Amino acid sequence: MAKKRRSKMRHSKKLFQHRWLIGILTVIVLFLGAYVGHHFYQRYQQQIIERQQNAKRLFIKQVAPEAQAMQKKYNVPASITIAQAILESDWGSSKLAAKYHNLFGIKGTGENSQVLTTKEYVNGKWITTKGRFKVYSSWSESIKDHTKLMINGTDYNSQNYQAVTQASNYKEAAKALQEAHYATDPDYAQKLISVIQTYKLYNYDK
Repeated sequence: MAKKRRSKMRHSKKLFQHRWLIGILTVIVLFLGAYVGHHFYQRYQQQIIERQQNAKRLFIKQVAPEAQAMQKKYNVPASITIAQAILESDWGSSKLAAKYHNLFGIKGTGENSQVLTTKEYVNGKWITTKGRFKVYSSWSESIKDHTKLMINGTDYNSQNYQAVTQASNYKEAAKALQEAHYATDPDYAQKLISVIQTYKLYNYDK
């Protein structure tokens, strides 16, 4: 009887040790799985951020030469042109920019235009409405037309954007744009300045 009792005790002890070992291994596996999963998730997030940053750098590289050419010829700050293109087109990803090459949301009429949904700030709130926008053959053509608007002004005021071309720096130009009611966004000037400073677009004004 004593031998049988000792045998059962040894069996119970081995069973306990076996279960304990399985429990420890399970914890280790779960820990490693969580660690590896977290590592790959962080890496995936990092790759997304890197792709986004590369796309932004590419966009700036694509629009900067024409913006600088227009600055040299008409004194419209390149940093302002690039920053407006970024804000208005969401880095060239908006339908208006990607499909119709309109970087600045410039309105148009006739066959060479397209009706699209847009947002306007009216009476203290954002509303969704429809507008007819110009269609261009390239982003360069869009930048040229944007510069033309700065030089020639609007139908009701040919000197509407004169303060933009006469500004001594990008901050003055941004504020002049807002004062000329280029956009309905009440924070438009500050957003332009923030984008210019974040991506050092002022370097393109040299």
